[in-house]
Amino acid sequence: MVKIYRAKMRYPNGDGLDRVDLEVKNGEFVYLVGPSGAGKSTVLKLIYMEEFPSEGYVTVASYNSNEIAPGDIPYIRRKLGIIFQDFKLLEDRDVFENVAFVLHVTGARRKDVKRKTLRALAEVGLSHKSRKLPHELSGGEQQRVAIARAIVNDPFILLADEPTGNLDPKTSVEIMNILDKLNARGTAILMATHNYELVNSTSRRIVSIKKGRTLS
Repeated sequence: MVKIYRAKMRYPNGDGLDRVDLEVKNGEFVYLVGPSGAGKSTVLKLIYMEEFPSEGYVTVASYNSNEIAPGDIPYIRRKLGIIFQDFKLLEDRDVFENVAFVLHVTGARRKDVKRKTLRALAEVGLSHKSRKLPHELSGGEQQRVAIARAIVNDPFILLADEPTGNLDPKTSVEIMNILDKLNARGTAILMATHNYELVNSTSRRIVSIKKGRTLS
């Protein structure tokens, strides 16, 4: 479970969050919608604790932003899967190595690294491209690698920051189908997007954010 309670943040240029109340329960799929600059990415950064609120608090599983020790932050991020708009793949490593890297960082055993990496790639339909480099893939395939990397550690929630923002409509649908499948098996998803057409046809919960405030 993730909960952000009346979080506020202020920056010198006046941008930031004014008041955000948000709770994502286990297994939920929640869209966080709003125009560019509204604060969607900042909310996600609060959850994976790259940023901290100047007022209020964030709770992720058993961790509270007001009490967490700096040394515990890497452990909380192991419980999260993060998907970025620009993929953030390692260009000098192939698909398998990009996904396996997450497990190597956590000290997983070699046999577990191989098993979990192959399983994650199978889930996104990329088993046959495990030895390709990122530049040899299409944008949609690169985003699939990013999703495989995000799920390889069995996170309880995926944070997706505009995951279809750089993709064409057909590829965006394919990515959304993957996310729907992951959610159906029990992984909670919080997806930030400004694509209102994407969310208008959904029955999922939608939280709007405007000028740093959650509106619904």
